[in-house]
Amino acid sequence: MRNFSELAQERELEYVISNTTEAGIRYDGNDQLEMSPPNSFPGKLTRFLLERFQYFDGSTDFGLTIIPCELINYNADTLKTVILKYIDLWKLSEEFKNWVLNACTFHNTLVDRIVPGYPKDTIEEYNSQLEYQDQLIVSAETFFLWVIEGDDNLKKKLPFHKTSLDVRIVEDMQPFRTRKVRILNGAHTAMVPFSLLYGNETVKETVDDGFTGHFIESLILEEVVPTLDMDQKELESFAKDVFDRFRNPFIKHQLSSIALNSISKFKVRVLPSLLRYIELYQKMPLKIVFSFACLIRFYQGRWKGKDVPLNDDDAIIKTFKNLWQLPAEDMVKELLGNTALRDTDLNQLHGLPAAIEKALGLLETDGVKEGYEKFEESYK
Repeated sequence: MRNFSELAQERELEYVISNTTEAGIRYDGNDQLEMSPPNSFPGKLTRFLLERFQYFDGSTDFGLTIIPCELINYNADTLKTVILKYIDLWKLSEEFKNWVLNACTFHNTLVDRIVPGYPKDTIEEYNSQLEYQDQLIVSAETFFLWVIEGDDNLKKKLPFHKTSLDVRIVEDMQPFRTRKVRILNGAHTAMVPFSLLYGNETVKETVDDGFTGHFIESLILEEVVPTLDMDQKELESFAKDVFDRFRNPFIKHQLSSIALNSISKFKVRVLPSLLRYIELYQKMPLKIVFSFACLIRFYQGRWKGKDVPLNDDDAIIKTFKNLWQLPAEDMVKELLGNTALRDTDLNQLHGLPAAIEKALGLLETDGVKEGYEKFEESYK
């Protein structure tokens, strides 16, 4: 097996493709050039590129095409920025920095595929088909989309367009990212507290149920899709495909497993749709507002005498614990004005504080289903 340095010296090497999770592309000021290897992935890659630069005497013919797949926006730009920070930290040469900038190319990507993880309920069935025990098996849906930012040169090197694979090399991937974040991820984030409080446990149960399924589909098709600046028919088709994916009987996607960091997720995935809808139509998107109220209620920590699966930073949980000690009107005002949780003071949105307070009251007295029905009726 080749070691780290030997692989950097491989003449045929052209690509570096990574998937180190969202936490992988980070700067660690403790990383040192002499470490074998540095702690962080960008630190390791900087060291790897330096080995290659030195071995091939700085020849631009041996630069690499770097395609990170971590689920952060501008993942390649972020990775390149961190690599440049290491070059400065380690006082590496300007020649090497220029080689990284000019001989290597960095390509932002978007990966869209639901991967619930280790199939613990059916692992024996899969292992029985193998001649070994695989502890790294993960389940995934058949659907996938891979969007890579690149030009005609990258298309020539990676001619995915000549295959049936849904891999797209485009000049700008941001519309695809916005579509995925607002529709697929937004549906997940909007449904989690709403559906858990209702009594569902999985994504499939949520979309199969007459009430929760209709609620989430209407939220996406009527309140999210109209706020996006893409072809509406294409967006509706994508949204319907997303709900078909949610119904996949072979994927048991636990709502509790996607409840992680729901506050920050709501800020990125759902709040922009709420703000844009109000801007466009001068009225409240009632389903988004009600799901927002469910999220706030969820973070009280208990529902119908039972603990709910809160999974967030301690500081966030503590903030909500303190907020829930206040009277309802004061709590809503403090929460919507907390710019640490959201970039803007949501109290400035006319009618939103009163709508959230009303929805919270109805949740408490009537539950999720009847509470929403009364909430919706009050705005007719």
